[in-house]
Amino acid sequence: MKVIICGAGQVGWQIARHLSNERNDVTVVDNDPDLVRRATDSLDVQGVTGYASYPNILDRAGARDADMIIAATYSDEVNMVTCQVAHSVFGINRKIARLRSQSYLDAIYSDLYRRDHMPIDVVISPEREVAAAALQRLHTTAAFDTERFMDGKAHLLGITIEEECPVVNTPLRQLTDLFSTLRAVVVGVRRDGTLFTPEAKDQLFVGDDCYVFAHVDDVNRTMEIFGKKMAKQERIVLVGGGNVGLAVAAELEKRTSRVRTKIIEKNRKCAERAAEALERTIVLNGDGLDVALLHEAGVSRADAMLAVTDDDKTNMLAAVRAKTEGCPYAIALINDPTLVPMMGPLGIDAYINPRATTVSSILRHIRHGRVRSVYSIGDAEAEVIEAEVLSTSPLAGRKIGEIEFPEGVLVGAVRKGGEVIRPLSSTRIDEGDVIAIFSMAKDVPEVERLMQVSIDFF
Repeated sequence: MKVIICGAGQVGWQIARHLSNERNDVTVVDNDPDLVRRATDSLDVQGVTGYASYPNILDRAGARDADMIIAATYSDEVNMVTCQVAHSVFGINRKIARLRSQSYLDAIYSDLYRRDHMPIDVVISPEREVAAAALQRLHTTAAFDTERFMDGKAHLLGITIEEECPVVNTPLRQLTDLFSTLRAVVVGVRRDGTLFTPEAKDQLFVGDDCYVFAHVDDVNRTMEIFGKKMAKQERIVLVGGGNVGLAVAAELEKRTSRVRTKIIEKNRKCAERAAEALERTIVLNGDGLDVALLHEAGVSRADAMLAVTDDDKTNMLAAVRAKTEGCPYAIALINDPTLVPMMGPLGIDAYINPRATTVSSILRHIRHGRVRSVYSIGDAEAEVIEAEVLSTSPLAGRKIGEIEFPEGVLVGAVRKGGEVIRPLSSTRIDEGDVIAIFSMAKDVPEVERLMQVSIDFF
């Protein structure tokens, strides 16, 4: 597949890395020559320097025979015009644009993206993706990472192993014997900064971060077995009332269980906009690092604090301050992945990586075949791929134990009909089943080959 990626920033670079590793023909376009050089030097891609919306630049990038264009520059308008030029001049079949402005995303203007108007096939909103991720973190506060699969019937949980964990130092194979009815599988472990897929003989040690697939009905039990307590979220403080904070607060107001939410926003205009848009949420104008203002917001009595400003350091410091004031759970929005290792030492319970959520959302729309969902783990170190098994797949009709998966791959869940089951070596994979696979990044191409997902894309 020939793909043009417009924008060589963090999101564009990650998408280019994924697609080039899977042997796609990728060309990266950016008006910053240093970003283009970084992409061409570190990845197996071609590069073109220039403005992505210019027809001659797209022509140089090979738009005449491209299958897809992904517009992920920092400008909404450039992304929109790029898709228009790709459609009108070059007839590119599939066009994806990242749009940040909420005005472009209002449902009443959805006709704007019809093929006879502004022909964009998929619109990605980073703010909405991040807001959705934040709400998932709040739903499972004892986990540092969460994602839903199989229409919400299976959850991926990121759990830090602490001293009070009942299964610490226990070989994973014994978990099946100890909890025979538990529908949960440990699919990934991060130890001393290195992520790997565990074997049955491996143990979990204090300080490990593990990724566990669990049936939705077994999430609470899984958390308890791993030494975590689930708490209701009735009082929440948000630091940051921009697009993300506003979206989170609006969703919390829609919940049937009453949640008391307060927002602290430094920018007066943003604070006024949030106050006008929300009905039951209290909005305070001021600095989220101000102890007096945090006291006024009741952070010491809050069940959780979520820092979602556009500044990583502010978010980290706000989370640390909230913890020192007695808030039991703090989440920080972190754009720079190099800051993530500091979360643990600082006592921050969970983080949200906007780049990872955006990359996952884009990958979900560009994967071949019957892929239903893709979630990027860490700094694109691994992926969870949910896909339907086709009749042409080498997996169809075979037991999991008979399939030669790469070393860095584990099956986390299988759905047969409407039932999600824990995968065993004796579980037979049939056509039409939906499987969720945890795969290290280097093994993703082999997973896609096993799924035979590329044959019916176009």
